[in-house]
Order: sequence, then structure tokens, then C-alpha cells
Amino acid sequence: MNLAPISVTKTTQPLKKPDANNLGFGQYFTDHMFVAKYSDAKGWYDSQILPYGPLALDPAASVLHYGQALFEGMKAFRQGNGDVALFRMDYNWNRMCQGAERLCMVAPPKELFLEGIRKLVEIDKDWIPENKGSALYIRPTLIGNEGFLGVRPSREYMFFVILSPVGAYYKSGLSPVNIWVEEDFTRACPGGLGATKAAANYASSLKAAYEAKKKDYSQVLWLDTTRTYVEEVGTMNVFFVFKNEIVTPSLEGTILAGGTRDSVIQVLKSWGKPIVERKIKLSEIREGAQSGNLVEAFGTGTAAVITPMGELAAKDWKVKINNGQMGELTTKLYQELTDIQYGFKADNLNWIEKLK
Repeated sequence: MNLAPISVTKTTQPLKKPDANNLGFGQYFTDHMFVAKYSDAKGWYDSQILPYGPLALDPAASVLHYGQALFEGMKAFRQGNGDVALFRMDYNWNRMCQGAERLCMVAPPKELFLEGIRKLVEIDKDWIPENKGSALYIRPTLIGNEGFLGVRPSREYMFFVILSPVGAYYKSGLSPVNIWVEEDFTRACPGGLGATKAAANYASSLKAAYEAKKKDYSQVLWLDTTRTYVEEVGTMNVFFVFKNEIVTPSLEGTILAGGTRDSVIQVLKSWGKPIVERKIKLSEIREGAQSGNLVEAFGTGTAAVITPMGELAAKDWKVKINNGQMGELTTKLYQELTDIQYGFKADNLNWIEKLK
């Protein structure tokens, strides 16, 4: 597919860059954004990089009334030699396409998705922090923007990308987090949107996360609708390290297929570790923690990469995992992935694309 050139309008009022040692997560945004439009009549058109600023939306836009909103999360890294590296962009484009199909949206073509991100990151590459553990977070977003009232898919879409320099997702950094086991609210149900990165998924998770934080827990462990099987932890996929196997919940249509999850599985297989994708009962995790058969547990996601879990608690029980300490395998996996991302180790799996 031949795409029209991306027009560029650079800002005349550059923003002040934040303190690289106090970035937090998602609090600051770079000088520019990428925007492209689609209509059934024109196809994809008007691709441009503009100064960061508000988007113009019709008050009747589909995204505002019928929730046609889908996004991805990616990162660009400043490697040890100064190169800029993008991590697994193809994976994110493929997942956006799958989500768009589920939400009856029109996904941007691969060339548009990739080239828009490349060009935007190149223009704002001075915003990429240099400290290991920091990165430039990339948020590609697809919304329905046709103005109408009536329950049907939009005939017009807007695809845009914004960038944010970020540090650690959790204030605790790599310290193990305590997790509340959610037994009242449900994140996803069979046949729903659980396997897509739809904005609605995150709206439905806010109440449970808010209540968990009031109890001094960092996030929630989501269960299936029967409250029997474990699905995700917060906004992350989850892994449990038993003495004889490593288990992550299988993708049954209610769990988001995370890029970091897939990366961890590939690394574990390359190490010859016994990684298994299967349904796992909460009772198995509780019993394993109490007996010592469960030795580590961690979440995976683009934002935090690897997050060790130190404690699980519910209304009438509580268990420690590995005495609340970060485990050996968790540490090794975090080191492996970040060493590849920051260029300290060879990328033998072809996950890295360097900006030319």
C-alpha cells in the first residue's frame, strides 16, 4: 500500500522537559503528536505530525457515546551506545488489528502505524530518558469520531500517537507489591472484551483498583466469573513459579495477550524452563504459597515490565510468597528483558528495531 507522505508541523513553543529522575508514569508529554484520519469514502488520509494539543471532536462522536476506543502501549529506549530502540512494534500493530476487528473499527495499515511512530519518535527523541528503568512510552490510539446517534459502528476513525517520558510504573520500583484478590468485581467475561485492549476494559477495572488501594494494596488479582480461576493481576498478565513448573493462565478469550507475557514465555523456553500455559485455580496458588511449592509470582506488562508479587490477601485470608521477597527467576527475567531493550545484550529474537 502506498501512503501519502506524513506532513510535519513543528512546535514553535517547545515544552520544558521534566526532571529525568522524577518522571513517574504518564505525567508528562512530548512536544508533538501523530494524527491520521479515516473515512469509508476516502480511506486513510491527512497523516500529520503536529504540536501536542487538544483534539477536535464532534460532541456526537462514536467514541463518546458508544465507546469505540482502542489503544496500545509500547516503549522506545535509549540504549547504552546512544541508539534509539523500538521494542516489538509488529506485535502491537497485530494486536490493534485484532482489537479493531472485535470492536468493528478500521485499524490503520501497518505502514501507517509503523511509519507514524518512527517519525514521531525521531522528531521527539531528545525526550527519551537515558537512565535504565526509564523509557519513552508510546500510546497509539484508535477512536471512532463520526458524529451520529445510533448504535452502529462509526464510518470515520482517528488514529493518533502521543509520547510520554516515564520512569517506574510503581513507586516501589522492583520491590514486591501486595495484591488484593478481587472476589466481588469482574474484569471480563466469556464473549466480552477481555482479550482486547479496549478502553472499556480499563474503565471496568477502576473501581476494584480504587478499593484495593484504600486497603493499602497496590493492585487486584482478577478471577474468572466463577471466582475459581486466576486471570490477570491489575493491568498485567501473571506468572506463578512452582518448584516443578512455571504457570501462566492460558488465553481463553477473557485475558489480554500481552507482548511482555509473550516475551517472557519465549525467553523461558529458550532457557529450557518448564513453562506451561493452562487454567490455574486460586486454591492451587493458596495451597502452593502455604506449602512452599509456590516460590515466586510476578506480573508482566509494557509499563512495569516485571513486577514481583509479595503477598496475596482476601477478606478472610492472607499468604506471603517467597517471604515477600523478589525471587531469583523474576530477577533474572527482568534483567534479561531490560538488557535486550537497553542494548546490553544481543537481541537474538529480533525484537528490537533501531531508528535509522
